[in-house]
Amino acid sequence: MMSKISLNEELRRLSLLEQIRILLRGAGQVMFQPSAWTGLLFLVGIFWGAYASHTPEVAWGALLGLVVSTLTGYMIDMPSEDGRQGLWGFNGVLVGCAFPTFLGNTFWVWIALVLCSAMTVWVRTGMNNVMAPWRVNSFTMPFVFCTWIFILAARAMNSMPPEHLPDPSLPESFSSVADLHFKNLVIYCLKGVSQVFLINSWVTGALFLIGIAISSPIAALTALGGSALALLTAILFGAAGSEVANGLYCFSAVLSAMAVGVVFYKPGLHSAMWAIVATIVTVFMQAAMNVLLLPLGIATLTAPFCFTTWLFLLPLLAIDKDEKPDHSNWNPNNKHHLAKPSRNSKQPLNN
Repeated sequence: MMSKISLNEELRRLSLLEQIRILLRGAGQVMFQPSAWTGLLFLVGIFWGAYASHTPEVAWGALLGLVVSTLTGYMIDMPSEDGRQGLWGFNGVLVGCAFPTFLGNTFWVWIALVLCSAMTVWVRTGMNNVMAPWRVNSFTMPFVFCTWIFILAARAMNSMPPEHLPDPSLPESFSSVADLHFKNLVIYCLKGVSQVFLINSWVTGALFLIGIAISSPIAALTALGGSALALLTAILFGAAGSEVANGLYCFSAVLSAMAVGVVFYKPGLHSAMWAIVATIVTVFMQAAMNVLLLPLGIATLTAPFCFTTWLFLLPLLAIDKDEKPDHSNWNPNNKHHLAKPSRNSKQPLNN
């Protein structure tokens, strides 16, 4: 009798190069791009930003989380098409960025990182099963949910020191952004893109945009536009200056803009308008969740993106003339506008 814990039969026959491509696609899928080149540039950006800020453990954590979550998909025999698209790895790479960002650098933190990264794979499947009747996807909520569990548990476990977690508190007074020179606004905007992976670097943000553009120029423009619009909204409504300057009001908005404007609806005038509204709403969702979680002393992560995007996709509006919108996944077989020309029709992903 064959063991239930076995390598995915279809994917293990692929060449080493294709296995590496699958791994890199997992990084690219954080921003909905099933491109190995995009994923490679994302990793380059993560390593640049992490080493520039003297936190190399964030970069190595990202790589470890990506590898662990991808291997988990093989071991527990998840659907091979998800693996081929890189959908096993994107939550894991975010876990790998988050743990060294918020927790101390101890042996047991790294063990917990491995467990949490693996956990996101089956949690994602479970969440998607629950959400299937609603025809929406879990997005990065498996990363958010699993990471919240571990960083909250860290306050009760000495081997996982919460060295970089904020102290539980209530909202305090703050000042708005003072330096609004154009150069600084560009830096804030690029940091908003880099913060998707919890990296605070405008250079990393630029590398991310280049990586997205390799896969989809319109997606890159949407990501940049989403960050800029979120930045403007946060400034106009007087959000905390330090958070705005570090891109902390933009990263979830970047993902919302891309999801609504490019991925789950075909790009066009109607989807653009819908994406603009979603981006603005994400800024308010971010502010609200910041206040909600301050007493717990944990970060929102990408939860504002998840909740806002669900609000905009659950109505299942046929704004791109699709009679029966289905937002349960962004596979090109489900979202035909994302398909790319390929010599092999069975393998639409050739990068």
